[in-house]
Amino acid sequence: MLRVNQVKMQIGHTEADFRRKVASVLRIPEQNIRKLVIVRQSIDARKKPAIFYSYSVDVAVKEEDRILHRFRGKENLVCSSSQGNGEALKDYHFPALGKRERKAPIVIVGTGPAGLFCGYFLSLHGYRPILLERGRCVEERQKDVEAFWETGKLDTASNVQFGEGGAGTFSDGKLNTLVKDKDGRNRAVLDTFVTFGAKESICYEAKPHMGTDVLCNVVRGMREEILRLGGEVHFECQVTDICVEAGRVTGVIVERRPYSRWRLDCGQLVLAIGHSARDTFSMLEKRRVPMEAKAFAVGLRVEHPQEMINVSQYGVKDPGELGAAPYKVTAKAGNGRGVYSFCMCPGGYVVNASSEEGRVAVNGMSYSGRDGRNANSAIIVTVTPEDFKAEGPLAGIAFQRQLEEKAYELGGGLIPVQRYGDFRQCVESKRDTGQSPHLSESIGDCGRESVDCDSSRTDRKKMFGEKQKAVDDIVTPQCKGGYVWADVSQILPQACNEAIVEGMEAFGRQIGGFDRPDACLSGVESRTSSPVRICRDDTLQSMIRGLYPCGEGAGYAGGIVSAAMDGIRVAEAIAREYAP
Repeated sequence: MLRVNQVKMQIGHTEADFRRKVASVLRIPEQNIRKLVIVRQSIDARKKPAIFYSYSVDVAVKEEDRILHRFRGKENLVCSSSQGNGEALKDYHFPALGKRERKAPIVIVGTGPAGLFCGYFLSLHGYRPILLERGRCVEERQKDVEAFWETGKLDTASNVQFGEGGAGTFSDGKLNTLVKDKDGRNRAVLDTFVTFGAKESICYEAKPHMGTDVLCNVVRGMREEILRLGGEVHFECQVTDICVEAGRVTGVIVERRPYSRWRLDCGQLVLAIGHSARDTFSMLEKRRVPMEAKAFAVGLRVEHPQEMINVSQYGVKDPGELGAAPYKVTAKAGNGRGVYSFCMCPGGYVVNASSEEGRVAVNGMSYSGRDGRNANSAIIVTVTPEDFKAEGPLAGIAFQRQLEEKAYELGGGLIPVQRYGDFRQCVESKRDTGQSPHLSESIGDCGRESVDCDSSRTDRKKMFGEKQKAVDDIVTPQCKGGYVWADVSQILPQACNEAIVEGMEAFGRQIGGFDRPDACLSGVESRTSSPVRICRDDTLQSMIRGLYPCGEGAGYAGGIVSAAMDGIRVAEAIAREYAP
């Protein structure tokens, strides 16, 4: 097949339009095209508001060699698909199955992306794994989370962090990853999502997403297929201990709510526990499972009007079928720390993502429609073991807990929120409507001068410039769970606060209005990734044989797709050695 790059199409084009354009680029009759497969679709907004789709597409045609000769020297436009920018579509192949007999079941702890995909791929190939999840099934978990947001009553076993689907279930369902895909696992993950209800376009969009609502249905479908294939999935079953004999795992101790306790024998134990299973990490430390503290990032959620982001990214308030615009920003602060956006949620909500009593953590989420009035993302700063006051492999967890306890104290259990202008001055924000008397900072890239934030509506329009006349109303937090105005600057270390301010100012030069003083900051974003790595070797096993650390919680992934890919890798490692 041929790879055709940089195929530009108008927004709203038809399939017939697309076929004609590809034929025109190749200078061949349409009927000579036998097959078209979209490899990648991105958005070209360099000349906004004139916006186009830009495609890479694989094309099966007659006389392929003659066409390749025609484009000799222009391989950036047309080449063989096997040479196409490293993005050749690879068919995924599960490895040949091993012959070693298993004497006990495969047990998988956790049903986030890593555990779910590990269990699903093992089930597809004749294994009958047992999946244990401390939380509830996704249907019941949704009810528990909604109840928490409405009442503030936290279920510590079924919440935004714990339950079927993992922490990523209550997010935007973002599916982009930086992990190289030389073996086709990324494509296998996306194809699996499509099989269970995701839209087909996630397989080629540059920044694919499903949305929380769709992801919940996909997760349920995968579980039902595991059960159909002979696997087991048990909810409200927490692994509280592991059994080790002669350096090898032999079983787990399981506790089920309200209370029962038993031992479950296993020959292979996959630990896909997620980044918030702090009690499990403590148990593993007591059992001398090799672990180490690792760097991660902490910060705050920032909210802006989605229309403001749309104007910056696409040049229009309402981008139509393009949907709410995303963004990605990065900077380096003067103190040497990197500061960047993370888990950006167009048209989304800031959510209370707490999982422990007396502590508050936030996250962001969007539904598939991305139709909320605000855009939000985490603005985070990297922290390393040198920043943690404690020592040992769990030092990062202690650091997270300190931040979350401060957030809880500030908000009384609600999400503490502060306007950016007040954050800069370390002054508590006071109210929802009208401008805070402390907001006296410049807005966006519109002159950098200090402004009187009690100025008239007309003056504020001048500050934002003509493009942003319609998006200058005061920002109102859009949260799942109650919030309260507070001095959020008290949560993070001063070095992190300084980096966030420098980053916000830098981002304001990239996206007009990003550093507007009425932008809302919420705290604390402390669960960006695991603060712990459970060590494993080239066979993906711990020093304790038969124990397979897996996914984001174990320190080997960072997001839905990379965690799912790691789950597949662990399934492959087990299957290469053992028979079903």
